[in-house]
Amino acid sequence: MIDDVEAIQVSGIERNPALRARVTRLMRDTLAPLSVRPVKGQVSFFDDNGPKGGVAMRCALTVRLPYRPTLRIERSAVTSRLAFDAALPVLERQLERYRERERDSRRHPKKYFAARRALAGEAGSAPKRRARA
Repeated sequence: MIDDVEAIQVSGIERNPALRARVTRLMRDTLAPLSVRPVKGQVSFFDDNGPKGGVAMRCALTVRLPYRPTLRIERSAVTSRLAFDAALPVLERQLERYRERERDSRRHPKKYFAARRALAGEAGSAPKRRARA
C-alpha cells in the first residue's frame, strides 16, 4: 500500500498544482489495492508539438512492480488532463490482470504440495489398530 507521496513522481506539469494533486491522488488510489508495494510509480507529461497546439500532450504512466516487468502506458490528447484520463483506465486494467494472476496462483497449490496433503489425508483415514492387552 502506498502511503507516501514520494513513491509517485509527477513531472511535466509543475505550473498546474491542481492537476498535479489530482494525478497524485488518483495514482495513489489505483496502486493502493496491490498486495505488494510498487518500487516506483511515475507520471510524465510531454508536449510533442510545443506551442503549435493540436493533439500534442502525451501522458506516460510507469509502474515498477517487484519481480514483474515494468508497466508503461502512453496516451496523447489535446490537454494534459485528457491524456491522463485516457491512460489511467488502461493502467487499471493491467493492474487488475496482475491481481488476478496473483490470486489464481495462490488458489492452486503446486502439485507436490497437493500430493503431500492427499497422502496425509489417506494415511489419516486408515483405521487404527488397537493394541492387545
